[in-house]
Amino acid sequence: MPHQQRPRSDVERPATAVQLNHTAVYARDRRLSAEFIAAILGVAVGAPFGPFLPVELGNGVTLDYYEKRDEPIQPQHYAFLVPDEGFDAMIARLEAVGVTYYADPGHTDPGRINRLFGGRGAYFDDPGGHNMEIITRPYIHPQ
Repeated sequence: MPHQQRPRSDVERPATAVQLNHTAVYARDRRLSAEFIAAILGVAVGAPFGPFLPVELGNGVTLDYYEKRDEPIQPQHYAFLVPDEGFDAMIARLEAVGVTYYADPGHTDPGRINRLFGGRGAYFDDPGGHNMEIITRPYIHPQ
């Protein structure tokens, strides 16, 4: 396969022109994983669409859960910007179902939250082994 060049980054594009619409999330059991994250976040699981089971987020993006039973699933990281007033309820739902949350992405500080960038955040695993994160303030990225 020939080497492909990267797209030029110096081309002016309006920031609002490009938006994430959906992403596939692999799971051993799509229903279990979709219902888990929907319950924790306080959103609904949508109707199946072909092999996908969507969870629609507040900004119109869907997590389209797709079942992969016969091959390993590479764990991914998914971060959710959540309202500050809903954060405590999400932590309570994690505790209610016996899921440990952590202050750090390496899962070394159990049962604690972080306070990065003036907000609150926590990491936890979903049933498929993906590293999920809830944050109340977006991370500040250097320019």
